[in-house]
Amino acid sequence: MTETKPSLKPLLVPLAALQRLLDQYEGRAVIIGGIAASLLGTPRLTADLDALVLLSIDDLPELLDAAKKEGLHERVSDPGAFARRTRVVLLRHAESGIGIDISLGALPFEQEMVARSEVYQLESLEIRLPTPEDLIIMKAVAHRPKDLLDIQGILRSHPNLDRRRIRKWVTQFAELLEMPEVWDAIADWL
Repeated sequence: MTETKPSLKPLLVPLAALQRLLDQYEGRAVIIGGIAASLLGTPRLTADLDALVLLSIDDLPELLDAAKKEGLHERVSDPGAFARRTRVVLLRHAESGIGIDISLGALPFEQEMVARSEVYQLESLEIRLPTPEDLIIMKAVAHRPKDLLDIQGILRSHPNLDRRRIRKWVTQFAELLEMPEVWDAIADWL
């Protein structure tokens, strides 16, 4: 059994609720963001939870109904309109007030990431996380200072990564986004 890192303890109850919701999508969902970065790399504080679900926008009403049953409520007045615009569902765990962002995935990379994901044991909770390589790819594309720090922590914790996979996807995203800095920022680390 994995010992809980101190920065994650306040998030265990909302994380369990989120994972119960994701379990309803039978292998089509994964926990991402600060939780994944803390477990796969260097522990850090995070104030919210993030997940990705391979789900059509048409299935949003069922997701919202299932979320309510887990104590996860909408954070915006029109979650459908927001999700259609951003492909993100904003929820809040009612009991703790913790924010939860669920990305609706559809890209080939997102499909591969979910298919390659692995189950991680956190106390009595089993959560599905992306591989370290796939989390690095996501963090490189997000490209915020905290994401770059997360990448460094993952690299330290996992020295034998599939660097070719990381390069392939990050360079593709950099070209698509016309942002060469997405790759340039991490190229020397790899």
